[in-house]
Amino acid sequence: MSKLKSRRIILASNSPRRQELLKGLELDFVVNVNPIDESVPDDLPAEYAAAYLSKLKAESYPEPLAEEDILITSDTIVIQKGRILGKPTTEMEAFEMIKSLSGTTHTVMTAVTIKDLKKRVTIEDEAKVTLRFLEEDEIWHYIRNYKPFDKAGSYGIQEWIGFVGVSSIEGSYFTVMGFPQHLVYQHLKKW
Repeated sequence: MSKLKSRRIILASNSPRRQELLKGLELDFVVNVNPIDESVPDDLPAEYAAAYLSKLKAESYPEPLAEEDILITSDTIVIQKGRILGKPTTEMEAFEMIKSLSGTTHTVMTAVTIKDLKKRVTIEDEAKVTLRFLEEDEIWHYIRNYKPFDKAGSYGIQEWIGFVGVSSIEGSYFTVMGFPQHLVYQHLKKW
């Protein structure tokens, strides 16, 4: 990874979780976010949505990349029975999402796009998360104390609800958090 010391890595994400996980790879980077419309075409299958949005964020990045720049964009989606559960806008919407996930297994998909002037790669990873049955007062406690309005599916696995509610994960915990470091590391190592 020493060859990356001469590169300027740009993380186009406001997510404190992604920033923390990229720091964990011992890389220096800057954060520069370009907000986009995160609508997904109606005819796009749910399992392609994270990659679609990650690529869209990379392609719509407004500043021209310099020779030494590497841009990293990412998106995470929660899928339940073929339906995308996005970020909630109200407490009731968050409650309904978490209640629908309670006692079931759902899919979390994260895609990361890495781009420079010469190439672009999109990495996808999937995890299956099972939540135990959550009581309504537990769901309300989480929503009112953790305000999960910036999280796909209305929850963060690294928060209280993950500690008390997740009974199993098949796949990477970090993919569920929103940034599959192991895959990003493997690709950056070869960059």
